[in-house]
Amino acid sequence: MKTIDVLNFQGKRALIRVDFNVPLNENFEVTDETRIKAATPTIKKILEKGGSVILMSHLGRPKEGPTNKYSLKHIVSTVSKNIGAEVLFADDCIGANAYNISSVLKPGQVLLLENLRFYKEEEKGDVAFAEKLSNHGDIYVNDAFGTAHRAHASTAVIAQFFEDDAKCFGYVMAGEVASINKVINGAEAPFTAIVGGAKVSDKILIIEQLMNKANNILIGGGMAFTFVKAMGGNIGKSLCEDDKLELAKELLSKAKAKGVNLYIPTDAVIADNFANDANKKESKISTIEDGWLGLDISEETIGTYSDVIKNSKTILWNGPMGVFEMSSFENGTKQVALAIAEATKKGAYTLIGGGDSVAAINKYNLANQVSYVSTGGGALLEYIEQGSLPGVRAIEG
Repeated sequence: MKTIDVLNFQGKRALIRVDFNVPLNENFEVTDETRIKAATPTIKKILEKGGSVILMSHLGRPKEGPTNKYSLKHIVSTVSKNIGAEVLFADDCIGANAYNISSVLKPGQVLLLENLRFYKEEEKGDVAFAEKLSNHGDIYVNDAFGTAHRAHASTAVIAQFFEDDAKCFGYVMAGEVASINKVINGAEAPFTAIVGGAKVSDKILIIEQLMNKANNILIGGGMAFTFVKAMGGNIGKSLCEDDKLELAKELLSKAKAKGVNLYIPTDAVIADNFANDANKKESKISTIEDGWLGLDISEETIGTYSDVIKNSKTILWNGPMGVFEMSSFENGTKQVALAIAEATKKGAYTLIGGGDSVAAINKYNLANQVSYVSTGGGALLEYIEQGSLPGVRAIEG
C-alpha cells in the first residue's frame, strides 16, 4: 500500500482529500474534532517533508449551492489549532481566488478550499470538475476513508489526473484499509462479529459476507426481534420488519449450513414505552407481553455474549445492543464494550466500526483500550460487503 512515507514532497503541493464533515453548534463552532485530529498526522508529515498542503472536503448536505451554514470557513481556526500552523482559506474550491493562492503556496503553507458540495458536480463524479480540482496540486493524497465508498469527483475520479508515482494514501486511509484487511482477510480464529442496529435490512449483506469469515456472529439491537419473531417468538410491540421474516429464517439456515454460530439474544430489558423513564423489567425475549417492547439485551444474553467475546482472537463490532442513548437501556451495549476491551487486553485484535459503536466506545472512554476505531461507518460496511471501495481502487488501480 502506497502511503505518504514513500513519496517526495519537497517543494511539491499536496492536494489532500480529507473528511472534515464535522458537527457544528448554533454558533458554528466545531463540537467534535475527531476527524480533524485524525487527519493531522498526515498534514504535519507532508509539511515536515518540505511540501505545502491544499485541503479539500465536504461539510453536510447543502442542497442549493453555497450557504453560510455549510461553509468550511467555520472550521479554519480549529484546523489551524490542531496542525499548529496558519490555515489560509479560499472561498470557492475552483474559483480564480483559489487558484491564485494554491499556485503560489510555499513549503509549510496550508490552504483549505471551500465546501466541495457547493458544486453538484462533486457528488455526480463529474470528470471536468475533478480535473479542475486536480490543478491545485502536484501530488494527490486521499485521506478521507469516511467518503471512500462514494464515487465522487474528489475521491474516485480525480486520481486519474495524477501519475502513479504522484498519488497515495494518507495515514487515516492506510490505517483503515490495513485494519479491515487484517480482520477480513487475516483474522485469527475464533473470529467474532457483533452486529447490532435497528433493521435486518440494513445489515443483510454484511451478515452474509461475515458468514464466510466469522466463527461467531452476535446479533443485537432492534434487528434481533425480527429474528425472534421469525423463530416463532412473541415480541410484543418491539421493533420488527415483518416483510423480512423469511429473510431472517434464511440467514439462520445459512449460518447453520456454514457452521457459523449465529447468536440471537435470549432475554431483554423491556419497557411499556419508548422513553428513559418508562416502566421496565426483564423478560425472556421470545415471550414479551403485548404492549411492551424490548430496548436492550438483559443479563443472560450479556453473560453469553461476554463469554464468546472474551474467548475470541479477532473481533469486529458494528452496532449497539440496545437504545444506549438512554441510560435505562445502555447496560447491554456498555457490557459488550467492556468485554471487547478485556479481550483486547488478552491479545485479541478488535475493530470498532459504525457511528453508534464508535459513539459507545467513546461514551465509555474505551477508545484507547481497543485495537482500532474506524472513522467511516458506511465505508467500513461497504468495504466488507464489496471487498474494496471506489476511493481505494482509484489509488491502487
